Amino acid sequence: MANSRVLEVTIISGEGLPAKKNAFVVVRADPWTSTSTKVDSDGGSYPQWNEKLAVDLPARSQFLMVEVQCKTYSGNKVVGTARIPVSDFTGEYFPANYLHLLSYRLRDSSGVRSGIINLSVRMKVPENALAAAATSCGAASSYSRPWTGYPVAEKSGGVVIGVPAWSRY
Repeated sequence: MANSRVLEVTIISGEGLPAKKNAFVVVRADPWTSTSTKVDSDGGSYPQWNEKLAVDLPARSQFLMVEVQCKTYSGNKVVGTARIPVSDFTGEYFPANYLHLLSYRLRDSSGVRSGIINLSVRMKVPENALAAAATSCGAASSYSRPWTGYPVAEKSGGVVIGVPAWSRY
């Protein structure tokens, strides 16, 4: 898909779901495509999936939809939905390939609380981009101030390493 990024979404578990069995999770970044986990048939209200899903995230996407459903005799029933802002795991504040561990409240179609979904999200970065980032970070670190150490005690021979704290004042 042009102008898209790939997310690695790991659906970990659910908590306090009103479904008693056969729960699964559907993840959507746009209305036309989705991917889903396998059914957890014995997790009850606390299912565990621990399943990684690859999701194409179009550049225009603002939300990731996570929907917990359960299989019933009459078809699939939506248990709860979480609308996750893409800004929660993208942006300039996080390094490339950063793993976000997230928990979100699920709501049913009426807006009533219907449990919690636990997941992790990582923006997949091509290997050549990671190598370029490591090279540029190495070059930038040569301009930083050195770390300073001070002796701990006269006889210990150990050194305390201080972390530089920069101040604008």
